[in-house]
Amino acid sequence: MTVTELLETVARGEDSRHQFKRDATNADGLAAELAAFANSGGGWLFLGVNDDSSIAGLDGAAVQRLNQLLGNAASQHVRPPVHPLTENVPTDQGIVVVIEVPDGLAKPYLDNQGRIWVKQGSDKRHVTSREELQRMFQRSGLVYADVVPVAGTSLENVDDKAFTTYFNRRYGESSEFSGLTREQLLQNLGLGDGQELNLAGLVLFGRNPQRWRPAFEVKAVAFPGTVLHDTRYLDSEDIKGSLLEQFRGAFAFIKRNLHHVQHGRSFNTLGELEIPETALEELLVSALIHRDYFTSASVRLMVFADRVEIVSPGHLPDSLSPEDISRGKTIRRNPTLTEHASHILPYRGMGSGIPRALEAWPRIDLVDDPSGNQFSVIVWRPEAEWLGAAPPVTDQVTDQVTDQVSPEVARLLESLEGEMTRAELQDILGLKHLPHFRNAYLRPALNAGLIEQTIPDKPNSRLQKYRLTVVGKQWVENQGKQT
Repeated sequence: MTVTELLETVARGEDSRHQFKRDATNADGLAAELAAFANSGGGWLFLGVNDDSSIAGLDGAAVQRLNQLLGNAASQHVRPPVHPLTENVPTDQGIVVVIEVPDGLAKPYLDNQGRIWVKQGSDKRHVTSREELQRMFQRSGLVYADVVPVAGTSLENVDDKAFTTYFNRRYGESSEFSGLTREQLLQNLGLGDGQELNLAGLVLFGRNPQRWRPAFEVKAVAFPGTVLHDTRYLDSEDIKGSLLEQFRGAFAFIKRNLHHVQHGRSFNTLGELEIPETALEELLVSALIHRDYFTSASVRLMVFADRVEIVSPGHLPDSLSPEDISRGKTIRRNPTLTEHASHILPYRGMGSGIPRALEAWPRIDLVDDPSGNQFSVIVWRPEAEWLGAAPPVTDQVTDQVTDQVSPEVARLLESLEGEMTRAELQDILGLKHLPHFRNAYLRPALNAGLIEQTIPDKPNSRLQKYRLTVVGKQWVENQGKQT
């Protein structure tokens, strides 16, 4: 790294990939920083740089001491050890030690006290929630949500007709599995342990899967306008059942809420759907198969006057980006579920779904939201007045919600960073009267679709936190541009 590159980097300030420290004297503190980077995609730690981005510099003795401290912290105070790379960059003020921490392949990384740290903005935080720990183990390939046993289920909960139809179609009645009991079949196919169904077995072949996993459904709403906080709606349905039943129900919901166009066909024919069915099928299947099943939330399907949005729980895994998946790159988050669902749903696998949808209908936006732990697909309808490339959602949404953002809600939005509890929000806003906070700040922001709960299915949970929605983030970003 050259001095020019160093100065340009630090001038941009700290973020989740770049951390500045004037000095370091404690191996445990340094280990926590290294573990947080390794657990969060990697990053760079700059020693000899002040918090305000000014260069402090280090002398030769300090550099030697820090390298010894770093080696000790990386090998003895992080479990498993991490392997950072260092570079000493000389400046007029002294040497800056640039430490590159690669994305860890053996997550989660722990400090000496057994704590797991991850980056949150320019700071770090201690991971405590079970769901987040499960996702970290999932990214490491140590556990997959789709093969976790579902307590209380048994063979009696299997839809015999659905399973038999699938099995005979795929393997034939006279196959290597002939003569095995149903329990043995499910176990050999990776759908159970011989006693209980796992999640893949439940959502593919279970009768009423929502009895055990009520959040694993599709919540669908059709709005007459273009904003989420509209109190009116044209159609609404909670779509339950197996994945095949959810797919069929969700697709039927879309079809009855979109227009059909003739395209030269006879007046008496139904006509073609305004958005190619192939694109919608691929996107729906992808949302159902590749969602994060460690997150207890529903797939959301929203039809607006100008677009269709499909929101999946769980942001893109590992280092995948929207650009990667648009080119066909894929990482199987639920390998067992994917293997069987590819023979039940219209799914071809190999990362071809998103590219095929884009080829059929290029006006699709892919939006990854790591802080909100969700992934959204926005399919723009042809009736939208722009007809060309879809405009940024920011321009539309911000104009339509600005009038509803009171000074109190504005303060809340500008204070909310990452995920925060109600108590944390009250504290940062300096508000002690709970009813006033709820009535003037929290509820208006929720009703306007500017913030959302992290556990929407349990609104009164003691673990409940709040975060900005995509709309809320765009409002804050636009306010920043205007100041």
